Amino acid sequence: MPARIRGLLMCGGIASRFGSDKLCAMVDGEPLVAHSVRNLLAGLGNALAVIPPGAGRLHGVLESAGCEILETIDCARGLGSSIAAGVAASASADGWVVALGDMPFIRPLTIAAVAARLEKGARIAAPIHAAVRGHPVGFGRALKASLLALDGDDGAKALLKRHHDVLETFIVDDPGVTQDVDVPADLKQAREARRET
Repeated sequence: MPARIRGLLMCGGIASRFGSDKLCAMVDGEPLVAHSVRNLLAGLGNALAVIPPGAGRLHGVLESAGCEILETIDCARGLGSSIAAGVAASASADGWVVALGDMPFIRPLTIAAVAARLEKGARIAAPIHAAVRGHPVGFGRALKASLLALDGDDGAKALLKRHHDVLETFIVDDPGVTQDVDVPADLKQAREARRET
C-alpha cells in the first residue's frame, strides 16, 4: 500500500500587510488561494486547509476548489499552532506536505517531488530555487510528535533548525517556491517572474 502523504494548506494568517483579504484577492480571474489549492491537489491528490472560524468567504472559496477544511481557533495563536492542528486532524498519515495559502505559484511537480522524497524515507524534504530554500516543506511520520508540539507563530523554523541534519533539499526550476504574497505589489512581481521563466 503506497504511503499516504497529506497536504496541509495553512490559511490562518490575518494578512495585515496586504490591506484586505489577500487569500481571496483575484489572480488571473480566480481567488489567490484557489490556485494554491489546485496546485496542491494536482501535485498530491489531497488538500486540507486550516482556517480560523468565521472566515465565511474563504471557506466558500476553498470548498469550491475541492479542498477539505479544518476550522480551528488555534489559528489565532499562530502558524505553529495551525500546523499542529492540521497534523492532529490527519494523525494517521505517513507524512505531511505543509504549504502556505499565500503561495499560489508553486508548480504541482514540485509538490509531488517533495512527497516522493517522503515516500522514499526522508524525514524532512524541501525544494531550493536560486540558492534559497522554499516551500512546501515535507515532514515524515517520524516527526509527528514534534509537529504536534508546535505552538505560537514560529511555524516549523525551530523544528527545521533542530533537525537540519536530516533535511533533504533538492534544486528546482520553480520560482514559485519562494514567491509568497504579503503586499499587492508581490502579485505583480510574481507574475513578471513567471513570464521570464
